[in-house]
Parts: sequence; structure tokens; C-alpha cells
Amino acid sequence: MKSRLRRPLLPVAGLLACGLLLAHAVHADDERPPHRLEQSALPVTHGVAAGDVRAHSAVIWSRTRAAGWMHVQLWQDGDEGREPRHGAIRVGPERDFTGKVRMDGLRADTDYAYRVWFSRHRHARRAPVEAQHGRFHTAPQAGRATAVNFAWGGDLAGQNVCRDAGEGFPIFDTLNAMPLDFFIGLGDMIYADGTCEATGRYGNEQVPGDFGKSADMASYWAHWKYNREDAAYQRLLASLPYFAIWDDHEVVNDFGPLHDTRDAPPYTPGAHLLPLGLRAFLDYNPVAEPQDRPRRLYRSLRWGKHLEIFVLDTRQYRDANGENDDPTLKKTLLGREQLTWLKERLKASDATWKVIVSSVPISIPTGYPPQNGRDGWSNFDQQTGFKQELLDIFRFLRDQRIHNNLWITTDVHFAEVFRYTPFADTPDFKVHEFITGPLNAGLFPNRDYDQTLGAERLFFYGPESSSVQDYAAARQWMNFGNIRIGRDGTLEAAVYDVDGHRRFQQTLYPHPGD
Repeated sequence: MKSRLRRPLLPVAGLLACGLLLAHAVHADDERPPHRLEQSALPVTHGVAAGDVRAHSAVIWSRTRAAGWMHVQLWQDGDEGREPRHGAIRVGPERDFTGKVRMDGLRADTDYAYRVWFSRHRHARRAPVEAQHGRFHTAPQAGRATAVNFAWGGDLAGQNVCRDAGEGFPIFDTLNAMPLDFFIGLGDMIYADGTCEATGRYGNEQVPGDFGKSADMASYWAHWKYNREDAAYQRLLASLPYFAIWDDHEVVNDFGPLHDTRDAPPYTPGAHLLPLGLRAFLDYNPVAEPQDRPRRLYRSLRWGKHLEIFVLDTRQYRDANGENDDPTLKKTLLGREQLTWLKERLKASDATWKVIVSSVPISIPTGYPPQNGRDGWSNFDQQTGFKQELLDIFRFLRDQRIHNNLWITTDVHFAEVFRYTPFADTPDFKVHEFITGPLNAGLFPNRDYDQTLGAERLFFYGPESSSVQDYAAARQWMNFGNIRIGRDGTLEAAVYDVDGHRRFQQTLYPHPGD
């Protein structure tokens, strides 16, 4: 299957040689001489990223170290000699000097290059040598039959398995070597309730993190900065579109709006942590924030004829984990508005494949300690999951004859693949789930799963137990997922290990008539 190759990023010096000028001239009331304006440049401290890239828009993200202005120049790849688009936004301490600039009016299925720099003054004349650059490809139009190749993963720097002193996060080097169209960060992309010590969980020397468990904004931001300082991670974000969603550890373990407080130090009893974690997530990720609903994270992405992705927010609207999953109580993981949105979008989609992004798995029991209730969809050994809502979604998919739906999940720190036949009277209705992770975190293998949904386990990738002792032994179990869809609609889903070895692959064909 042929897939788009990512071209090397054009060096900054080469961009400057193109003679590109800032689209906005120095304002008349700015009387500082040109050399003073050039000296006002601020550094890009944590790389650049393009996110929520669609057919005609993209969000560019970056960060500096002081108050000023974030500038973005964007041009169609191959048109470096033309005057670029320009956008700018004020950055300040209230968002930890991060900024996001949305670029609209883009061409579908087109390569774009961009560069980002910061200045203390709004009207800097040209990009300084401190500018950093990136590139991305916009989504093809919905009717175009094109191949697509993307990867996903979650669980990064958890349980004191952090940036190795020699390798950093090695899995990003592997991802950088693949010809991907985009990457999905599928939750737990920080562990705000953890720490990173000089010696890691598995005995290796690590880059220590200058933070504790997050109980204030500064600590939440510090976790994001630590992970984004990894050079290979920065290269990945600068070279392709990135789609972000959160899970529990962006705030605190197993949280929801009704159980996001902690009593033990450093936490303040009764103080809600969700608003802090959500703000930090939005500050550090290139998520397009709707003006009318700035906290809304669930959204869909169309990529050509064959793919639509439905990104769920499994955290912000859930009922308490410990509540009973009684059909008459209508316990919800998604909330009524998001559930309605999901059904409407699924019904309206004519994409060959509907990929549902859920940060929590379908049938693997999660939630710690168990007496606090289940944290994912599964009930397993108790009635505190969110299984009734999941069954409602499955019934809707079946009744609307929405086949070719595949779920990608993470959270459990091992890889597993399931095929479900949830309704005995409709044996041709199937759902597949690919669970991956960790990208770089502790290992917690668990072979239990809820078997009441007609579940068939097709693959398991993890150690025999959690008693892994050294870094070399642990490293081999780090993994991520990959999906390739051909122009004919054939889908290949795979699990890769940290060094790029394919550990499992399954080929799926579109349901007849779809």
C-alpha cells in the first residue's frame, strides 16, 4: 500500500534565504529602530505542532518563555517564493506563554510548510534565526478515495518511567521513521499525578522532572513541558498533524467531574482538579477550541472517502464511577449531549470506516482501587461500569446498519485486540477494538476481560506479570497502533513495538454493500 512520505523539514536558514517577508509592516507608532525590533525576539522553547488539521483549516501551537507575540507564517509547500499567510496572537503568563493560531482557507489534500517565532513587540519585521518550522498535509475532501496511514498511542511518562537519560522517549524515533499522515495522542500523554525521578522504575538513569504531583497550574504546566522537551517527540509534532484527547492522568487517576478531588497532600481537600487539568491540556495541545463551547473536546475528523474519526471525551461528562450501572438509571460516560452528537454524526457519515477514539477500553476492567468503581465501559465483576450506555451505542450501530466500525483505545498499559459479536441474534454485526500502550510508562498486564459482549481475544502483547525488573526488559513491551486504509477501502490494523517490529496485523474488508 502506497502512503505519503514526509519530506525533511526545510532548514530555517533555507527559509530565510527564500526572502519571505512578514505580511504586516511595522506599525507607524512603533518608533523603535529595526535592529531593536530584531533584538526583541523570544525563543521557541518547546517546539511547534499543527493540530486538528482538516481539509481547509489547521491550528498551529508553540510556546516561548515570556510575554509577547506568537507569529506564524504559512505557505503551500513548493511556493516558498510567494508571500506567505501570516497570523499572530498575544501570549502571556495566564497560559504559560503558549499560543495557538488558527489558519483557515487552506486547500484540501495539500502539503503546507510553516514557521513560528515570538517577539516582544507585535510588529517584528522578519522572522529571526530563532524561528522554528514545521509541515503538515491537509485532509482530502470527503469524496476522494485516497490511501491513509496513521498511528496512535497513549500512556507517556507514567509510574516513574520517564525520559531515559540516553534515549529519551525511544518510541518517537520509531514513529518518525514511518510515513504517517497523522498521529493521535490518545490520552495519558502526561501523568500529572506522578513524578519523574533521576532513577526510573526499571533502574535506568532518567532526566528528572522538576515537579511533584499536580495540585496547581504551575505543576500541571511543568508536566507538559517535561514531556515536550523530548527531541524526538518535537520532531514528530513538527512533521505531521497531531490530534489530542485526554484521559484520567491529565488530571488525576480515574477522575470525573464528581470525583476529581483528593484529600492527601499536596492536594487541598475539596478543591476540584478538573478545571486545572483541562486548562493545562488546552494550553499545551493544538486543539481547535470552538468559540461557543471552548471546553468541548469531542469532535470528528473526515479524511477522504474511506475514513471518519470520532474522538470521544470520556472524562468531562461522566457520572460517578461508583454508581450502579442499572438500565433504569441511565448511567452515562459520555453525557446526553455528546451521546446524541455521536449517534447523529455516525448516522450522517458516509465514510467507509468509522473509527471511534475512546481513551478507556471496552471490555478490560479498569479502576483502582476496584471498590471505587469501574473506570471504563466494562462491568466485569461488578455493576459499576458504563456497559448499558455502550450497549445502547452498539444497538444504534446495528439498527442503523452502520458496519465497518472500529474502536481504538488505550489506558491499560499492554496491547490487546478483540472482536465482538454483541448480539447473538445478529451474528454478522461485528465490532473490533485495538488497545495499545504504553508509549513509555509502567507495565500492568491483565488477561481478564468482560466476556458478556461476545468478545473474542485475537492478540495479547505484554509481559507475564508486572514484576519486570530492568529497563531493557521493560522497553520491549512499549508499543503503539497503526492503521492503513488503501484506496480500495481495505483496512490493515497493526500493533508495533518500540523498535518498529510489527507484532500483530489484521486485515479488514468493508462490509458488503458499504
